[in-house]
Amino acid sequence: MTWVLRIFFSLVIATGALASTVRGSIDLMASRDPMVRKHKDFSGVVVWLEPLNGAAAPIEIRPAQMIQKNKSFTPHVLAIPVGTSVSFPNFDPIFHNAFSNFNGQIFDVGLYKPGSRRIVAFKREGVVRVFCNIHPQMSAVIVVLKTPYFAVSDKNGAFEIPGVPSGDYHLRVFHERAAQETLDALSRNITVNSEPVDLRALAISESGYLQVPHTNKYGKDYPPVIEDHPAYPGAGK
Repeated sequence: MTWVLRIFFSLVIATGALASTVRGSIDLMASRDPMVRKHKDFSGVVVWLEPLNGAAAPIEIRPAQMIQKNKSFTPHVLAIPVGTSVSFPNFDPIFHNAFSNFNGQIFDVGLYKPGSRRIVAFKREGVVRVFCNIHPQMSAVIVVLKTPYFAVSDKNGAFEIPGVPSGDYHLRVFHERAAQETLDALSRNITVNSEPVDLRALAISESGYLQVPHTNKYGKDYPPVIEDHPAYPGAGK
């Protein structure tokens, strides 16, 4: 046991510090969203830490996916490191066409049939708002980050960022229904040491948010009635 402890503390000295956990909770205020008002669903808020010394641990890139089923994207909010490839499997019995033409990485996977998938590599930092060119009610958000230290809040609003080395960090927050000024006001510097860091609840007001209707990938309004056909001209090409 003694030699194990010696190796452990030697590694601590070599790496500079123990890793710790940063955790906290989200409280959404002034929301008009029924999931928040009726069901107290505080999920989908992204919290991340940017090292102030500019040095972060190497980012481990793992494949991710955003499922299309029941005319919805799941998860609705996905946080990933830069360089991650995201798969868009179509589990519906109808065609889909995931795309984004907003700020962030622009992409268009084209029309693809049930049971198939498309893959997109996200190579730049930013917020990517995802839509379907066929179904206007489908939307999602991919937050692409240059740090491995991030988390997405669960239904209860809780979040936990494990494996954070000791040091000084800038905490940042993203919520799709909050104004940028509101999110900027939540940014702060924090210090992480060998003990877990418990942050006070982050209260996010949605009062300044204005939802803007999105267009299809051609910049045009969606047709007033969307019908799902078993096949589309040129599908699968």
